[in-house]
Amino acid sequence: MGDRINTCKAVGGIKLKKREEIPVCDTWNLADILPSEEAWEDLFHETERSLSGYKKFEGHLAQSGEMLFSCLKFDEEVSLKIETLFVYGKQKSDEDTGNARYQGLSSKARALSYQAAGLSSYIIPEILTISEELLKEYREAVPELNRYNRTFEVILKKKAHTLPAAMEALLAGSMEATSGSSEIFNMFNNADVKFPEIKDENGNTVKISHGNYVALMEKQDREVRKSAFYGLYGVYKQFGNTLAATFSSNVKKSAFYATARNYPSARAHSLAENEVSEEVYDNLIKAVRDGLPYLHEYVALRKKALGVDTLHMYDLYVPMVSREERTISFEEAKNMVLEGLKPLGDHYLSLLKEGFDHRWIDVYENEGKRSGAYSWGVYGVHPYVLLNFNGTLDSVFTLAHEMGHALHSWFSDKNQTYVDAGYKIFVAEVASTCNEALLIRHLLEITEDKKERAYLLNHFMDSFRGTLYRQAMFAEFEDKAHRLAAQGEVLTSETLCQMYHQLNADYFGPEMVIDPEIDFEWSRIPHFYTPFYVYQYATGFSAAVAVSSRILAGDETAIKGYYKFLSGGSSMPPVELLKLCGVDMSTAEPVKDALLVFSGLLEEMKSLI
Repeated sequence: MGDRINTCKAVGGIKLKKREEIPVCDTWNLADILPSEEAWEDLFHETERSLSGYKKFEGHLAQSGEMLFSCLKFDEEVSLKIETLFVYGKQKSDEDTGNARYQGLSSKARALSYQAAGLSSYIIPEILTISEELLKEYREAVPELNRYNRTFEVILKKKAHTLPAAMEALLAGSMEATSGSSEIFNMFNNADVKFPEIKDENGNTVKISHGNYVALMEKQDREVRKSAFYGLYGVYKQFGNTLAATFSSNVKKSAFYATARNYPSARAHSLAENEVSEEVYDNLIKAVRDGLPYLHEYVALRKKALGVDTLHMYDLYVPMVSREERTISFEEAKNMVLEGLKPLGDHYLSLLKEGFDHRWIDVYENEGKRSGAYSWGVYGVHPYVLLNFNGTLDSVFTLAHEMGHALHSWFSDKNQTYVDAGYKIFVAEVASTCNEALLIRHLLEITEDKKERAYLLNHFMDSFRGTLYRQAMFAEFEDKAHRLAAQGEVLTSETLCQMYHQLNADYFGPEMVIDPEIDFEWSRIPHFYTPFYVYQYATGFSAAVAVSSRILAGDETAIKGYYKFLSGGSSMPPVELLKLCGVDMSTAEPVKDALLVFSGLLEEMKSLI
């Protein structure tokens, strides 16, 4: 790769830059994980050689507390090394998904993780052969074992779903063979798929990409939105049968592992992994279904505000009220986030600045870069954030969102051991969405312009529509698809499209035209390849609205509880962690309360337009 530019200016323009053309200061510094690819290779070979160490513990864990501790400590050390290899390799691959060398790093680390999973698969079955009384004796005799108290608690909960050691080894060995569907989708969606060019509002030629699609859908020019919508979904439609087969394969995979582990369904299996009851999932769907009249009102208001005879799916992202479009620089975005998150205190702000100033963030889109945004990292190293920042207000909120994830990880890593630091997915969206809620309320508070206030209210309402309603609809789609497959139905493109069409009709109501192209939206959602993940965006959003409201009210107990939550990792079940913030997700109340906030925003918006 060639030398990078060493000046630091906002990256703009229509043509995507190559990776080496991005200023160094706008890229993340992966050298904080490993200094070079040579260091990666050294660590890989060291870890590969060490895996034989698992053999000396196999069949002996029940012999003594010392033996049990030595095995768990060895497994922890191997896990951290493999995490380091995988995160570095995957993040290098995400910089340029078409780079075969980086793909190789990621693939080798993944294969090593599967190998380690197979060699260590005896650990949980052997621990389960130790009586609780004897395990208690071991923990008293070897105090270091208390490091794994939470591990033991979780293992014991899964006793009925843990197989004999030989079967566990077989399942672990199957993981690499069954990961193809998600890998195929990832390569298709990020490296191979090509979208057409369209004309923007100024007559310039723009190539549709994952990174600019939402920005195009926010354009005031309706023809630009329509062209982007048809252009993007026209491509997915061409590959409908292939993507249906890929999606169906992943559904079958999740059903297989659920059956193998004696769970009644893939949903039950997925939720049990996060210690969440299925009642939480059903409560969400029911509460959102009950709140659909608010969304129907929103659609009617949007139709009126835009002054159109018919409202189409490509009219959902453009602001209901126009304002002079301006590009927000990344420097401005950082300052907006710092101002908006002041209620979280000086310590939180100092950590944000550290992330901004020390290359935690990969800022701009480049040719081949992974779409979307995420936060990730390695225990013992600061977290990282991948963005595709494009200067819109949405991208400012994405920055706040991903830094919420990053600092959640920072606090958990600083306050928990490696084994307890990784928080469950169920709580993962709370800190990120709380940041967004604090930022939008700050912007609403400081504006004195009626039009600007309407614009911001529109943005906040769209967060409800896009996160609470849309992700709940995704969750309902997933649930229906997995149930159909469990009943022996073949998940063809036609079946999936029909189901998705009806859900859109139900959710958006009679004032919305459900364009046939939207029927293929299911085929472009990466999170469907992590089954029963998306519902947590909706539950997390609901919890975050509640937490941010308490913080803004100046509730000191809420702020203290929130810091305890951020620092909790997986030291408690996720529903219990949220109770530290005063939010009980075992009930439907947080979802209902969030929908009432949406209703209030809707009423204010009606008075402004």
